[in-house]
Amino acid sequence: MQATTMAIEPTLAILSGKGGTGKTLLSVNLASVAKEATYIDCDVEEPNGNLFFNPTQEFGKLVTVKKPVVDEALCDGCHKCVDFCAFNALALIGKRLMIFDEICHSCGGCIHVCPQKALSEQDRAVGEMSIGRSDSVRSISGSMNIGESSGVPIIEELLKHKGEDLTIIDAPPGSSCLVTESVRLADFCILIAEPTTFGAHNLAMVHELVSLLGKPYAVVLNKVMEGKNPAEEFCIKNNIPIIGRIPFDKKLGSLNSVGKIASREEKHYRELFASILSKALAKVNP
Repeated sequence: MQATTMAIEPTLAILSGKGGTGKTLLSVNLASVAKEATYIDCDVEEPNGNLFFNPTQEFGKLVTVKKPVVDEALCDGCHKCVDFCAFNALALIGKRLMIFDEICHSCGGCIHVCPQKALSEQDRAVGEMSIGRSDSVRSISGSMNIGESSGVPIIEELLKHKGEDLTIIDAPPGSSCLVTESVRLADFCILIAEPTTFGAHNLAMVHELVSLLGKPYAVVLNKVMEGKNPAEEFCIKNNIPIIGRIPFDKKLGSLNSVGKIASREEKHYRELFASILSKALAKVNP
């Protein structure tokens, strides 16, 4: 008998050019209308997906990175580690070695080039992550410690826990390295945009990013009203598929503002987000 293998479900990343566009609204509702899904909140500077899911926590841990420490009794001030570091995270003051953790990239090179073996590594916490469950959704989120220069190590840790079910990645806003890391494993990107000139500008920014990364994509228009829609005009001009339109809806806004998942509250919202999910999956598996 030939063994059967389960198909790995796709990973969808939700992006926006700025905060407040509706990225988390779309992400949590897409995850909720799926039969089974994993939601990963990669906005580690301002995570808020769990405000909606309120998951029962199953697992949590600190996220750490390796940072060099010096044994001053062994260090003779030879300068080799300072010369090696391309990020200027090391400096010699007289013969005393100074290490600047906030700009260290944890490459470990300084330890390997030290002839006196005066440098070693120790773990330093940069944030935390947790895994929980809310009905049919496995929720994974992380938060970065205040004062840290980069949340990339936390996002890397979050993505290690991605399973084989449908995964919805709630990416950070903008087009920084945090976003690039968040969409690395994505099979398809959904860009969400508001119906304003500023919204079209932000859409153009994330459109350029996913184009450079070679990711397939489509757009969902949020807060749609009658009249001119610069974001829609940008899509038409650039032949970008639009797979959903979320209307400007006071009831939807009210539910969202108090941490309610609209698709769990009312049937017509469930149908709206189920339609968007279906169209996105059809793009992944045409």
